[in-house]
Amino acid sequence: MKTMNKTNADHYTHAIEVSTAADKAYNAVTQQIPLWWTEMFEGTAAKVGAVFTIRFGDNIYKTMRVKELVDHSKVIWDVEDSLIALPELNNQTEWIGTTIIWNIEQKENLTQLQVTHIGLSPDVECYDICSDGWLQFMNSLKLFLETGKGSPYKK
Repeated sequence: MKTMNKTNADHYTHAIEVSTAADKAYNAVTQQIPLWWTEMFEGTAAKVGAVFTIRFGDNIYKTMRVKELVDHSKVIWDVEDSLIALPELNNQTEWIGTTIIWNIEQKENLTQLQVTHIGLSPDVECYDICSDGWLQFMNSLKLFLETGKGSPYKK
């Protein structure tokens, strides 16, 4: 059984440092999602109020609304709909009502990119699967930003 110190943020957080400028990282998160996360992308993530859906095959999708954009430094998405139709999960809609925050900070010749998924905590059924997914696609994002070629989910 996992225990979590409740005084710490009870949410998934992961940060990477990338050899790129903050504006490139911001553009990747707002305009180039199919190049590092999933090719199955519909909508736009480039303006406040916009809605987009990402899919991973026929059984997994997430629909998000862009809540906030701060040029080259912050992106916030609210998850409005989601399905993770995997047989090992009893609750397949756990992402609904969660919030994803991207913080982007230029540090000399590196950019720190941090994702915080508010609502994705160790007591959520999909935590292990979802945190592994975040790790996989954060690595793809780093690869995309540093080489121009990520490893997104393919159709």
